[in-house]
Amino acid sequence: MRTRATLSGIFASVAILVVGWQVGSAAITAVHSSSGAAGNNSASTARATSPAPTPSVPAAPAAPAAPTAPAAPAAPGKPGGTFTGSSESTPYGSVQVQVVVANGKITDVKALHLTDDGGRSVQISNSAVPILRSEVLSSQSARVSTIGGATYTSDAYLSSLQSALDQAGI
Repeated sequence: MRTRATLSGIFASVAILVVGWQVGSAAITAVHSSSGAAGNNSASTARATSPAPTPSVPAAPAAPAAPTAPAAPAAPGKPGGTFTGSSESTPYGSVQVQVVVANGKITDVKALHLTDDGGRSVQISNSAVPILRSEVLSSQSARVSTIGGATYTSDAYLSSLQSALDQAGI
């Protein structure tokens, strides 16, 4: 019985990682095909529609994205800059995010701190955050669905993000 529970947990974690990787890959592919130029860092214009079917053998994850450039100066009347959200407590540790805004658009979201109370908590956060980031960049708001199995992390991430967006005036 214990083996079954362990295997179920492993399969669930792998599924979250594969879906997150596929969503991220789809967004990167969409950015490159829509921009026509390599190195264009406009991930906020890409919108992943649905994850591709799960491959029978997971491929190697894509290379990490290049560091983003500092936010461009804001156009008149449009907010811009880097804003740090409040630190939100969960039963498994705190979560804090930072958002980069250029000309009133969310261009990047960085997790400054994620839940860290135990290895499973870290694993869940590391699986959920790329999906949350992708959804936030697509929707351009903190109004996105929580990730199943990562409810505390999702709620805290989105709450911290909303406080950063409030500071930005978005």
